[in-house]
Amino acid sequence: MKILHIACLAGLLWLTGCATTGSAPDQAAANGTISSKSPSSPHTPVIPHGPLKPITAAQATSGEVASLSAPADLWDRIRRGFAMPDLQHELVQDREQWYATRPDYMQRMTERSSKYLFHIVEELERRGMPTELALLPYIESAFNPQAVSSAKAAGMWQFMPATGNYFDLKQNAFRDDRRDVLASTRAALDYLQKLYGMFGDWHLALAAYNWGEGSVGRAIARNQKLGLGTTYTDLNMPAETRMYVPKLQAVKNIVANPDAFNTELPLIENHPYFQTVDITHDIDVSLVATLAGIREEDFRALNPSYKRPVILAAGTPQILLPWDNAKVFQRNLEAKREGQYASWTVWSVPTTMSVADAAQRAGMSEADLRNMNNIPPRMLIKAGSALMVPRSTTTRQDVSSHLADNGQLSLTPEIVTRRSTVRAGKGDTVASIARRYKLAAASVADWNDVRANAAFKVGQQVVVYLPVRQGGARSGSTNARASVATAGKRQAPAPARRGGSPSKVKRR
Repeated sequence: MKILHIACLAGLLWLTGCATTGSAPDQAAANGTISSKSPSSPHTPVIPHGPLKPITAAQATSGEVASLSAPADLWDRIRRGFAMPDLQHELVQDREQWYATRPDYMQRMTERSSKYLFHIVEELERRGMPTELALLPYIESAFNPQAVSSAKAAGMWQFMPATGNYFDLKQNAFRDDRRDVLASTRAALDYLQKLYGMFGDWHLALAAYNWGEGSVGRAIARNQKLGLGTTYTDLNMPAETRMYVPKLQAVKNIVANPDAFNTELPLIENHPYFQTVDITHDIDVSLVATLAGIREEDFRALNPSYKRPVILAAGTPQILLPWDNAKVFQRNLEAKREGQYASWTVWSVPTTMSVADAAQRAGMSEADLRNMNNIPPRMLIKAGSALMVPRSTTTRQDVSSHLADNGQLSLTPEIVTRRSTVRAGKGDTVASIARRYKLAAASVADWNDVRANAAFKVGQQVVVYLPVRQGGARSGSTNARASVATAGKRQAPAPARRGGSPSKVKRR
């Protein structure tokens, strides 16, 4: 018995040595401070010295010893990776009560997450980050990749446009990577690691994710100046940020012990829901769904970044398909020998033009062009805009990578003009009237049926068409509604000003 006892102790210590690393990079990875681009450090086993000692129960459950059994399901796997300190606050109990009394909402939310959760957990474990963060999209968007906030944050991880650009999430006329499952998850975890590196505290990092790193930094500085604490609960924050970590903690507590909250979590298998599939040609979304044997709405649930009915291979060379349908798609795609893959292509508009003119040149109705490209009324299409138009049966060339990655639709308001008359002063000519009202001299001459070098008599009534704001023409006035080609009746104004700062809520 004594020999058997010693043998067991030796075996347990051997497992401890195999599962424990003592290098600084590994410890940093466990804390989430190593970038996803950092090379992984070599695994260095810790060899115990001195007399053999039995492993304590705390060591056996602390992660220092590798488990010999795989997690029963994904929820179990998430629980094993919890590594953030628990927040003890009355707001946590408030949110627990809120979620626990809404079982239908919890059921819908968790079922929706089943498509994406495995991938997020995989990425967190690969980076050595706490698996509680896999629950963050419950707080951000209820795991809805099509969610858009009032401040224009979009996707599961709710990225603001500027922050999305910073993390290389493309936002153009054809796709919005803030909604892309893989790209947005990569960007969110990059951002969270960056914030943890700044603040050294996961609760503060989460506050910064919601409120903005500058806002959290200033709040900490104010408290330091006043000699106050600088933890999450010490800072003066907006109500949304104040509730942010308590919401996550409440969901974590429910996941950790659903029975305590009379909650039943749907089974999510510890297995990938989807896999990536390469595409080499532009292809219609409807054709992908048909070849994969799935509904188009199920395809869009996994590929929510696509805005149009066609996938541009130069911009998104990979798509996501349910695990069991990926091979079905590839087999059917290889068997498809005839016909086009895409019925739509992209046209770069050569010059600023009306929607009617663009539709005529594209060979489609004005209504169809507006609907396909989301063009509102009373707008001109600016030169260089990328429009989705029908692809002819003879077209063999796919959309270029430059257009697929950078294509934008740029619109400018039509300027509606109103017929007016002005009195000519002493020495007024066609040219002086045109300069005064910022008009073309040829137009002034045409409207008054005179030559371009003509002079006007003092007090003579001169006809001009002056621009008015949309909806600003007085009742009874005559609005010129001619085509763009008619000089002076409807003109393209200077480019609209762009700018402004994002909202202070959902500042990312």
